[in-house]
Amino acid sequence: MLKVCTRFQAAVILGSLLAGSSWAGAHTIAPEAQTSSQTPPRKTSPKSSSTKKSSPAKKTPSKSAGRKATGASTASRKGSKASSQKRAAAKRSSRKPTAQTIRLTSAFHATEQLRPMAQQLIASRSSAAYAGVQSYARAHPGEGAAAAWLALGHAYMLDRRYNDAYTAFQQAKASGKALDDYADYLGAQAALQASRGADAYSLLDRFAERHPDSIFVANAPVLLANAYLQQNNPQGALAALQPVQDTPVGGHSDFQYVLARAYQLSGDTGHAAPIYRSVYAKFPLSSEAGQARAQLDAMSVPLNAVERKAHADFLFNVKRYNEAGQEYHEIARNDSSLSPADRDALAIYAAVCDYKLKRISRRDVERLPQTSDDTAAAKLFLLAELSRNENDQQTHAAILDQMIKQFPVSRWLEEALYSGGNMYLIKRDSEQAIHHYTLLVQMFPRSTYAPSAHWRAAWMNYRLRRYGEAARLMDDQIQHYTAGIEAPTALYWRGRIYEDEEHNAGQAANYYRTLISSYVNYYYADLARKRLAVLGSQAPTVPPSPVLASVQEREVPPLTDELPENEPHIIKARLLANAALNEYIGPEIQAAPDSSEWGALAEARIYNSYGETTRTLQSLKRSKISFFALPMDQVPTLYWQLLFPRPYWSELVANSQKNDVDPFLVASLIRQESEFNAGAVSRANAYGLMQLLPSVGKSMARKQRIRGFKTPQLLNPSTNLQLGTLNLSEVLARYGGQPEYALAAYNAGDVPVRQWMAAGDYKDISEFVESIPYTETREYVQAILRNRRFYQSLYGSKQ
Repeated sequence: MLKVCTRFQAAVILGSLLAGSSWAGAHTIAPEAQTSSQTPPRKTSPKSSSTKKSSPAKKTPSKSAGRKATGASTASRKGSKASSQKRAAAKRSSRKPTAQTIRLTSAFHATEQLRPMAQQLIASRSSAAYAGVQSYARAHPGEGAAAAWLALGHAYMLDRRYNDAYTAFQQAKASGKALDDYADYLGAQAALQASRGADAYSLLDRFAERHPDSIFVANAPVLLANAYLQQNNPQGALAALQPVQDTPVGGHSDFQYVLARAYQLSGDTGHAAPIYRSVYAKFPLSSEAGQARAQLDAMSVPLNAVERKAHADFLFNVKRYNEAGQEYHEIARNDSSLSPADRDALAIYAAVCDYKLKRISRRDVERLPQTSDDTAAAKLFLLAELSRNENDQQTHAAILDQMIKQFPVSRWLEEALYSGGNMYLIKRDSEQAIHHYTLLVQMFPRSTYAPSAHWRAAWMNYRLRRYGEAARLMDDQIQHYTAGIEAPTALYWRGRIYEDEEHNAGQAANYYRTLISSYVNYYYADLARKRLAVLGSQAPTVPPSPVLASVQEREVPPLTDELPENEPHIIKARLLANAALNEYIGPEIQAAPDSSEWGALAEARIYNSYGETTRTLQSLKRSKISFFALPMDQVPTLYWQLLFPRPYWSELVANSQKNDVDPFLVASLIRQESEFNAGAVSRANAYGLMQLLPSVGKSMARKQRIRGFKTPQLLNPSTNLQLGTLNLSEVLARYGGQPEYALAAYNAGDVPVRQWMAAGDYKDISEFVESIPYTETREYVQAILRNRRFYQSLYGSKQ
């Protein structure tokens, strides 16, 4: 997303339209560049595009020595850290059972058979599923019944049967005590949805006193305030909210909206209106934003055009083009105070939305108003994009030249340059692509697109064998865009230039070691290890380049595989899993004070204990732990085993061996394609574990002599593995067994891969991979090859 223009921010603060066009030269839309659908722009943190100064050279040797990880100081740090973790684990394991944990453990054991039935209920909500869980509740009095009624109440809420849900939650509370805070809070939610606010009072009254450890304590006042409002008691709502207004929950959109509503219903519109405006501005994607706008209209203090346009711009920036376009049109239609220039600007902004939605023609764009401010740049951007799509390179170039002369700081020029570079990248016109990317970096050095554009210019110079310029740009990439995802790539290929072209094996080794140290499990770290093995003793020790001082080593977080078995939040999370209240499992675990060390593992193990591989994998991905930047030996093995699971393993191996395919490659591909979700169906209509298209499935079934084959059979894991491994074997055979080519074709199709191969002149296969112009395909190939190395490391000896 591009940065918001300061001048328009000032206009928002003023809250009134400026003379002429109020948003002329002050455009807040930050659209993504129009690129090939296969080459979406990469987004990085703004910090990645800030210029950093190198540390003085005299500091470099100590850092380099630390990177080798062979000194006594490194071993001492590791030993000290390990000892500290062991002490913490011993402390956790020594926790004594309490009355609460004993009760929760007993409830967990009483409900162990409920999970499959509850999961089926949440998934299908069929009459049979409801009946099955109800039968379980009747047959398992006490905590078993309580968990079953909670599952039923949850399902009723999803079906909007709020009275039934309220009754079910009441039954849960009457049956058991282990999850009584859930019965109270969710029951109060159901009561409110059923317009039974009075019934919510007793459930929420003194909630924090009755359930001090509940994850709902912070939000209970908001729910209670809603109950008061439903009963026309705004003063009661204010009394519930005001004591917690300065706590973290006070900054949430639902809290702010209810607070404004309470002021409004008490007749204090002076307090209500600014809070509504704040909700609309600060939480534009929340449901409360639309409600706040409606209440402002009802109070006859509607939002002004500038506020509404800022809201529309935000919608545009998050790719909600249809809503943004409707808002632009509505502003122009309903605000009589707008000047002609304002209306012209809104028409152009709406046209950009229509272009994103692929519902505007060149004639429509040419008929847009002629303006003299930044909206003229937006119109030129549209014309440039249409010329790009029409392969009219001459007109495209002429429009860009015009934009550079007339609108050198416009965000639309930034978009057009990146889009143009991507067009020439796909067309394999390296000179023109380098020109566009270089202009973008020079004119917009802090652009979101700058790291990607800078790297692409560096890489295409490398491919043109301009090694001196490529080396300069790669070092610049490492120093100035260290936080970008291109940094490890730049480290590797700069090392290759040192090794292959400059014949400086010692410096090449420094770059490879730095890459391995900071990006230990990345695709390029594996290649760097191989290059170091090739160099061997040929790499003399030389002082590392000052460039490497910009690369920061990753901190290894304190992770343990020892779970605190008497931690009440863990036991409660397991109990929630039995009732299929999946969305509360993570928050419940995170409520434990020391969950940062084991919380991700605890959630993953809960799902894994039920054989739910996809949920296990997704929970670890959500943890935001940078596993691939961490050394394998410094992360407990159990994490890696959960991250690289082996469901359907016997069938996977049997089919792989039958078709002469590496089973680890098949597992790696499945992990990337479907996350082992046998029922996955993609937007591209690909089915099952190996994401086979119906046409491919039919073709493979015919070769396997499967009669009466139907597409839904691809959702059967056995059938999918049988046909998918055969298909992968054939793809590999078409490319001489080279997995890089085969995986690229598996993702992008044969025709593009044949074209990329024909471009030729690749020194080795890794150069081909980096030259894949489709970002999705390039990262797909690299990820699967990385996955395979993990599988081989974890299970190779057993296999």
